[in-house]
This record gives sequence, C-alpha cells and structure tokens, in this order.
Amino acid sequence: MKILVTGYTGQLGFDVVHEGLNRGFDMVGVSSRDFNITDEGSVHRFVKEIKPDAIIHCAAYTAVDKAEDDKENCWNVNVEGTKHLASAAKEINAKFMYISTDYIFNGEGETPFIETDEPSPVGYYGLTKYEGEKVVQNLLNDLFIVRISWVFGINGQNFVKTMLRLAENHDELNVVGDQVGSPTNTYDLSRLLIDMIQTNKYGIYHATNEEFCSWAEFASEIFRFAGKQVRVNSISTNEYLTRAVRPKNSRMSKQKLIDNGFELLPSWQDSLNRYIKHLLHEVKL
Repeated sequence: MKILVTGYTGQLGFDVVHEGLNRGFDMVGVSSRDFNITDEGSVHRFVKEIKPDAIIHCAAYTAVDKAEDDKENCWNVNVEGTKHLASAAKEINAKFMYISTDYIFNGEGETPFIETDEPSPVGYYGLTKYEGEKVVQNLLNDLFIVRISWVFGINGQNFVKTMLRLAENHDELNVVGDQVGSPTNTYDLSRLLIDMIQTNKYGIYHATNEEFCSWAEFASEIFRFAGKQVRVNSISTNEYLTRAVRPKNSRMSKQKLIDNGFELLPSWQDSLNRYIKHLLHEVKL
C-alpha cells in the first residue's frame, strides 16, 4: 500500500510516515517544499505522478492566533488546499483521510462532544477546519475525518517542550486551568491512523488519548514526570488573553472508534510518561 502523507515536517505527519514505514508500507511524506497545496495544478500533477492508494492529509495552517489576522492564507491552506487534495484523490480513486480538530466545536458545556454534534467554531482557524470537513464531504463518498486535540510529538514544538524549556529558569508558572481536553501523543495517534486507513470503516471519528485534564493539570504532570520542581498556578482564561478564543470544553467522545472495533489510545498520563522518558533519556516510545 502506498500512502501519501502531507505535513511531513509537522508533529503528526512525521510520526504517521514513520509508523507506516515500520509496518512495511510505501510511505511518501511531503511538505510545502514538495508542492504548493494552494496551487490546484501543482497538487493534481504531484498526486497523479505518485499515484498513492491513500492520502492522509495532516498539513494545515495551525497558527491559531495569527489566523485571526492572516485569514486569506489560513483559508487557502485549510480549505482550498484540502479541496485540491480531495479532488485529486477522487481522480485516482485513492482513500482520503482529513485530520480535523476540536476547534470546530464552540467549547461550551462540560460533556464530551459526540461525532454527530453540530460544529460551531468560535475562531477563524476552527472555521476553516470545519469548512475543510465540508469540502471533503461534498467531494467524496468514502472518506475519513479524524478530529484530534492537544497534540505533542517528537518532531516540532509543542506544549510539553515549551513547559520543559520554561522549567529551566522558572520555579513558578501561571497556566490556564479552565480549558479542558485530552493531550494526545502523535506516536499513539499515528498507529491508530495507519490501522484505520487500511479499512473501509469510513466516517467521522474523534481520536485522542483517553481521559481529560486542564492545561494546568497537564503542566503539573509534565513537571512531575520530568522531575522538575515547578509550582503551577491555575488561572482563568480571562487572566490569559489571546488573540483567538480557545474552546473551554475540548472533551470529545470516542464512541465511533469503539463502535467500529478500533483500539482506544492509552491514557494521556501513560503516554506523557513514555514521551518524557523518550525526550530525556531516548527511551523507545
């Protein structure tokens, strides 16, 4: 099976490619250096030349705050780029998997969002990712849409690496405590995505590590597992203003995974512990 993976230089794309290679698949990881996702002709030419059996579309404009002012670029990457890839996949009859986000929901309430809940994004980034979902659904009959949240991986920057860096010269940090979700290790997630792409169990899925926490609780566990003596002060969203609104409730139900017989990911604590051990001691994930 030949699988084309966009966003190879990002956290998830990198791990998906390496997971596929470990299983003996023909993996083609691409980034913006290989073709311009916003150029329809370039996308179609590249996909036709590669002729993959499946496309896992991890590439995205993910600068949440910057997106509020850089709307044209964000739209072109997340909506137009997705449309070009999905139509190219349709042309060669390749499976298509679109990676979406918890930001397509409004973040209200405290119960986990289910796969069939009506999206209602509150920020521009979330809006473009939802529009990307709609584009894929309009173009293709057989597709995977996988919504993820709070990812951390070996490749690239993330919240865990930022906290560990700040721990080098801080013994106390203020971290938001009223936004709740599921930290997700891209190593664990990539294994699920490769399992999924081999099936015909199409549809919309939520895929995160198990259990929920706030960013402040996440930070506390990072320092605990890393053996860092840093005090975490839990503050409200109103005390940490950002350009874009963040969803307070990023809990997502994984019932669709269960219904279709996919193995749920480990708890985020288990995954974080393995990840930090790998970062600090190069222990295998």
